[in-house]
Amino acid sequence: MAVAHLKTIERRLLWLSHWMIHHANHIRPKEDAIKVGGHQASSASMVSIMTALYFSALRPEDRVAVKPHAAPVFHAMQYLMGNLTRDKMKAFRGFGGAQSYPSRTKDVDDVDFSTGSVGLGVAITSFASLIQDYIAAKPWGDDRPMGRMVALVGDAELDEGNVYECLQEGWKNDLRNTWWIIDYNRQSLDGIVHEGLFQRIEKTFDAFGWDLKKVKYGALQRAAFEEPGGDHLREWIDRCPNSEYSALTFMGGPVWRQRLIEDLGDQREVSALLERRSDNELATLMENLGGNCVETMAETFAAIDHDRPICILAYTVKGWGTPIAGHKDNHGGLMTPEQMAEWQAHMGVPAGQEWEPFATVEDPSALRAFLERVPFFSNGRRRLDDAVLPVPAIEVPDDREISTQIAFGKILEKLARTDSALSERIVTASPDVTGTTSLGPWVNRRKLFARRARPDVFKAHNIPSTAKWEFSPEGQHIELGIAEMNLCLLLGAAGLSHSLFGRRLIPIGTVYDPFVARALDALNYGCYQDARFLLVGTPSGVTLAPEGGAHQSIGSPLIGMSQAGLAAFEPAFADELAIIMEWSFAHLQRSGPSRPDERTWLNDGAGGSVYLRLTTNPLDQPGPRTDKSFPHGVIDGGYWLRPPGPNCEVVIAYQGAVAREAIWGAGMIGGSRRDIGVLAVTSADRLHAGWTAAQRARTAGAAGARSAVETLLRNLPGYCAIVTVIDGHPATLSWIGGVAGHRTLPLGVEEFGQTGTIGDLYRHFSIDAAAIADRVDAMTVGRRICA
Repeated sequence: MAVAHLKTIERRLLWLSHWMIHHANHIRPKEDAIKVGGHQASSASMVSIMTALYFSALRPEDRVAVKPHAAPVFHAMQYLMGNLTRDKMKAFRGFGGAQSYPSRTKDVDDVDFSTGSVGLGVAITSFASLIQDYIAAKPWGDDRPMGRMVALVGDAELDEGNVYECLQEGWKNDLRNTWWIIDYNRQSLDGIVHEGLFQRIEKTFDAFGWDLKKVKYGALQRAAFEEPGGDHLREWIDRCPNSEYSALTFMGGPVWRQRLIEDLGDQREVSALLERRSDNELATLMENLGGNCVETMAETFAAIDHDRPICILAYTVKGWGTPIAGHKDNHGGLMTPEQMAEWQAHMGVPAGQEWEPFATVEDPSALRAFLERVPFFSNGRRRLDDAVLPVPAIEVPDDREISTQIAFGKILEKLARTDSALSERIVTASPDVTGTTSLGPWVNRRKLFARRARPDVFKAHNIPSTAKWEFSPEGQHIELGIAEMNLCLLLGAAGLSHSLFGRRLIPIGTVYDPFVARALDALNYGCYQDARFLLVGTPSGVTLAPEGGAHQSIGSPLIGMSQAGLAAFEPAFADELAIIMEWSFAHLQRSGPSRPDERTWLNDGAGGSVYLRLTTNPLDQPGPRTDKSFPHGVIDGGYWLRPPGPNCEVVIAYQGAVAREAIWGAGMIGGSRRDIGVLAVTSADRLHAGWTAAQRARTAGAAGARSAVETLLRNLPGYCAIVTVIDGHPATLSWIGGVAGHRTLPLGVEEFGQTGTIGDLYRHFSIDAAAIADRVDAMTVGRRICA
């Protein structure tokens, strides 16, 4: 009886997903000529797999990353279960409708992991499993049953390199409770998957300890193989090239019959096997690959009896069950209205009942009763949460001279000495640069995580070392190899732990700042899911002078500014960093309404992730601050280090490590200028975001809306010039002149760096004090006209 219900659900999901796409492209009124799309063929190949998975195998604690192009099937499933409205279905790929690809933040249905950038949704499941083990090993972990982290994978996604990068980390960390189910339809956007490719991929999975299961034949095919002559049919299927199988599928039953007779000959047993089936029955048989057989997939899932990572290779037909099955161009293709009308008749859906969830169901009450008993949906929406952790006061290191990178390490070390709830929930990670990014003191006190304890061999042999590499279940640092993509995927998984596993983590990842660019796809992916983490890019800029251009970042401040969901800071002094870190620990946990603060017009109540750009250059510290507005200024994005007077002629605005050069430059030109201001920018990102938000608010009618940067610059005379300087791309600060119409000269780094001393490089790129002074003198600074 359960199999009968599964087949009914399978048919319903096939219809609803395809009708939703058809409606969006051919029925819903259009405002432009752009194709809406929706991937009908890629959805069809997943219907049987998803039906068996969700309606027979999964439990509420399991988490799934759905293949991006199977989003219509996922939405149809949620609609069938009453979790998605018809209006959302009708607005598929429209404004406010069901999303093109499953989205945790934009869809109203129960999405576990956002997908869309192919490959990332696959890899994050392995890191989510690792985080689940991490939480389970802790005293504050709970006794919830361990869930399976499942990825529904398009075979073309296996072209993505990050999929293989994560396999190594999984092997190192004894990965378990992870299922990757591959929709092996052998067709991608541009063509057919190469013959023999998956044999190479199999060896990769085997090398990393995965259990590989091939699901090639459906129940109809297996039954046919038992008939006389069936062994010949099986051998033919195994020999048939991918492209040929796809083409024959598209051409249908008569062509299948002709080709099989030609290749197998007029053998009595084979001929009888074929003759017992009509053309339509023969086509159904040949399309009955394992991944298109809901009964076979349900049996496969039910037979799994261990927690090793599993790769299930499910053979499918792209476009299964539709008129476009097997066609080479079906990836982005759509059924025409004529094809849809014919297919609707074939599916038995009466006109006017296209959106009815139970149309064509013979016994709706029995099906509803079955759906009510499906375990996966039994607890309703599966989003969890956890209490907000109190944030202790962050102490400022008392060094007279210190870099922001060293200050970061000292702040974490002090936290490591405490027994606060926050320090217990911090988990750190770094792509093989733990020591050189100043995480070493934290790791020495809090150890490395492993499910099974491993001793520090150097310590056991009494060999002196500054690094204490002890692995234990109590450890709070996850060791990673040199793969920044893996770092950001791990941060994304850990940053969702409160929602996925009901336990909040405070993830902190460190990386050499120039190599943030290696992880941009995963960083964007984590932010899009609203994962919460602190990413620390250090060391940064040409300030890392002896390392040369490959280790010197230029555009990373612009990355921080442009990345949604990420607040970017670049402090110069240790007290600024302490304020920012204390604010960040709270910001990572916020989940309030999306409403701007009318003091800054920043939407801090909703929270988000944070990116810090730190450097190795030690600076003289300013000592105790007496201005009570200083902490607000640091968080808002800027404050006056040297306030301008009423007749200010020049403002030097700096961000980050060039603070000393800006201060010295101001001193060098102080004798020839009437008045000079020095603006300390801690976050160009937040100043700019507040400015644009305030402009939108004024357009919407809030005439008094003023952002932090507008407040900072409001008393500057119109003739005042602004010189901006940063160890990074000058565009980071060049926009400041546009706030109130001041002439601006942006200084920064626009070329690959050099080796040398900091002084050499600052002079070479004209961001040293003398260059700042020379540029100011070269500018024609207008004089205020007195009335």
